[in-house]
Amino acid sequence: MAMKNNNTKVITGKVRLSYAHVWEPVSINGGEEKYSVSLIIPKSDTKTVKDIQAAVDAAIEAGIGKFGGKKPNKGAIKLPLRDGDVERPNDENYKDAYFINANARTAPQIVNRKVQPILDRDEVYSGCYARVSITLYAFNSNGNKGIACGLGNIQKLEDGEPLGGRSSAALDFESLDGEDEDFLS
Repeated sequence: MAMKNNNTKVITGKVRLSYAHVWEPVSINGGEEKYSVSLIIPKSDTKTVKDIQAAVDAAIEAGIGKFGGKKPNKGAIKLPLRDGDVERPNDENYKDAYFINANARTAPQIVNRKVQPILDRDEVYSGCYARVSITLYAFNSNGNKGIACGLGNIQKLEDGEPLGGRSSAALDFESLDGEDEDFLS
């Protein structure tokens, strides 16, 4: 359900992608298949943090109908911006950072720094850095009320260390070019 209210849309600063399911939708805990990504936002990026907080406030205002016609207390609803130091204290990647989980039913457009489409799926992965467009909106379903984050588009800015413990083939193997190939027999 798209809102016309542009106060609920944010273009982030440089964030790190984590749990990036941006090429194929996946089902989390048996739910509907969606494209999703967790955005790791450095606490030093106060502009993005303030923009998200303002968009949350705008989404609350725009979504008053979903909250029974009354503006809810922020402490009484689920909010999307979370503190990595509090919620993921043992994960170094979330240290000194906030994070927000964004998802969508439709695939995001994924572009490079020059806004040209990226088609190689190996180019955008958990660990790379990007700017991301997100839209915040109110929800009220199955007794859960709050503000959720819709995933818009992704602009890759630069590579980063892959997350998830996966190493590259170049790190795992050495070149065997020109060596005796008897070891395969």
